[in-house]
Amino acid sequence: MALLVPEWFFSRVEVIDAAELAGLGVKTVILDIDNTLVPRGTSGIPPSVSDWVQGLKTAGMRICLVSNNWHRVVFSYARQLDVPLVYKAMKPAPFSFLRAIRKAEGRRASTLVIGDQLFTDVLGAHLLGMRAVLVLPQVSQDLRHTLLLRRLEQRFMRGLAPTR
Repeated sequence: MALLVPEWFFSRVEVIDAAELAGLGVKTVILDIDNTLVPRGTSGIPPSVSDWVQGLKTAGMRICLVSNNWHRVVFSYARQLDVPLVYKAMKPAPFSFLRAIRKAEGRRASTLVIGDQLFTDVLGAHLLGMRAVLVLPQVSQDLRHTLLLRRLEQRFMRGLAPTR
């Protein structure tokens, strides 16, 4: 199931090196929000994540947030990070990723998707031929349907562990 196998698996976004990404030809980064950048249910971006996003920008990367969430807080995150947002994304639907690429003025071939779920972030990236990074979810609490998907994810992730 190559569609569900991320190219990279990390413990959290802050360990992903912007210079390494640039060296791999990444010019655009699509970022999930809940449990990727922030723990679900919080309202502020942690300083370490803000610094990491700034590092991506400094390295010349274009960024767009993509979330299935539609609540007011996702707009606040986009403002805090000063990046465009695609909300109500219906990931893994390809149109949401294509919209994010347009908003970030990127190209599929040089876009990387970073998220915490195989069936939304990784699958969505791979359906469009983009590379994907999976990160561990920041907290174990989540929406009921997401928790069900996480149980299914575990079957596909046997033996898979973050490299850093």
